[in-house]
Amino acid sequence: MAGAIASRMSFSSLKRKQPKTFTVRIATMDAEMEFSCEVKWKGKDLFDLVCRTLGLRETWFFGLQYTIKDTVAWLKMDKKVLDHDVPTEEPKTFHFLAKFYPENAEEELVQEITQHLFFLQVKKQILDEKIYCPPEASVLLASYAVQAKYGDYDPNVHKRGFLAQEELLPKRVINLYQMTPEMWEERITAWYAEHRGRARDEAEMEYLKIAQDLEMYGVNYFAIRNKKGTELLLGVDALGLHIYDPDNRLTPKISFPWNEIRNISYSDKEFTIKPLDKKIDVFKFNSSKLRVNKLILQLCIGNHDLFMRRRKADSLEVQQMKAQAREEKARKQMERQRLAREKQMREEAERTRDELERRLMQLKEEATMANEALMRSEETADLLAEKAQITEEEAKLLAQKAAEAEQEMQRIKATAIRTEEEKRLMEQKVLEAEMLALKMAEESERRAKEADQLKQDLQEARESERRAKQKLLEITSKSSYTQPMNSSTTALPTDLPSFSLISESLSFDFKDTDMKRLSMEIEKEKVEYMEKSKHLQEQLNELKTEIEALKLKERETALDILHNENASRGNSKHNTIKKVS
Repeated sequence: MAGAIASRMSFSSLKRKQPKTFTVRIATMDAEMEFSCEVKWKGKDLFDLVCRTLGLRETWFFGLQYTIKDTVAWLKMDKKVLDHDVPTEEPKTFHFLAKFYPENAEEELVQEITQHLFFLQVKKQILDEKIYCPPEASVLLASYAVQAKYGDYDPNVHKRGFLAQEELLPKRVINLYQMTPEMWEERITAWYAEHRGRARDEAEMEYLKIAQDLEMYGVNYFAIRNKKGTELLLGVDALGLHIYDPDNRLTPKISFPWNEIRNISYSDKEFTIKPLDKKIDVFKFNSSKLRVNKLILQLCIGNHDLFMRRRKADSLEVQQMKAQAREEKARKQMERQRLAREKQMREEAERTRDELERRLMQLKEEATMANEALMRSEETADLLAEKAQITEEEAKLLAQKAAEAEQEMQRIKATAIRTEEEKRLMEQKVLEAEMLALKMAEESERRAKEADQLKQDLQEARESERRAKQKLLEITSKSSYTQPMNSSTTALPTDLPSFSLISESLSFDFKDTDMKRLSMEIEKEKVEYMEKSKHLQEQLNELKTEIEALKLKERETALDILHNENASRGNSKHNTIKKVS
């Protein structure tokens, strides 16, 4: 009895110790994950779990987003997950997205996974037209997206139509021009072919470096009203706060850089921005919902913190990550160079093998032709010998007939002809016999000459036959000599792994000299980048001019017109913000 009571108590205590859980689904830009979370978990517990699963260390850019009552919200780190206004049904879905954007992607994004997530998110925003992108820049960005997905361009693999199922350009750009999908693919592929040698992470970084200069990149827009009730848009991004007309999201009317803002606060639906310069008036505005004000304040605090953080020395953690990233980049560069060398050696070996095989086929064809020529020579010699024999027999026959005609003539001369008529007839017959004998003699002489000529031709044919046999012997001896060469050449590819074994024995310990060399290379890359930027702008202008004739002016959107006006005035994202600050 006591044992039963003890076992029941033990079971009930075990039951109480088991924590209650709920299911969460996390959607990243390219995958979905499900986790079992404890009821007591705060937002930070779930967020840290997701970051550990992804192997992400640059956590300060990201957050867990959800939607409540058609309003975007972000999971708070210090608040329980279930205390948020999330739906009651399970699994509870959150989107793991970039909440804050870097000012300079190349300098700030260290980990490859961070770059990849930003690339996917920015690419989707451009295709969904949440970020305005001019047509010529859209084509260039599409070419880098193709390089990131397919690797180096190979005309034998990437044939016409290979991009038919890819979504690479915003629908607005496609509808703006009288161009077929094949024409767009041709222009994208032309630039894609120029990116040869770039790895996936390099192509994605080039994409981000171009995208970060777009006016709407990284800006969160909110509908607001000023004190007069005028409808405006508030834009929050990595550089500061910007006020826009509702119809113009590209060019702000006024901007407040983070380093010029003293205080931001809100009371109920009224928001107040106090500039650092007390001579400048305080800017106040109202938003539609209290929830929106809380979101604006979150974004302001986060962006301001990152703005100040960028202008300080890197923390030890960031320094460590950057050092690891440099070492990883150098290691990958060495690996790519090793693979490129092996690929080049393999290609050279294959070319040598193909050349020897081609030469062998050529020699075989020459031997076949020589053999056929020899057979034709033998047949010709046989025919000439047969013809000479026939001619010789004909000459003998003619000579015999000529002798008979001579005998007949002598017999006729010896015959006595009594009458004059007979004599005349006999003289005529003698004359005819002489003429016939003369013709027979000439014919016999001609046949004799022809027989001599045929004998000479026969002699030449036999000489040709002898030379053909000698050439055939020479070709046969060459073929037997080239055979071992061919076998050694075809064996080359199987020996190639020996190079990889040698490469694998190399040490990847990076000394100070390696780091100095790498620093010099980075400086060199910066100079090259400036030159490429100029070349890139020229290419963009060239493409813009090329497709301008195909543009349908009536399909231009308000943002297209505004962008063209800004471009004609020479305005860009950064100098516009400087002007209105």
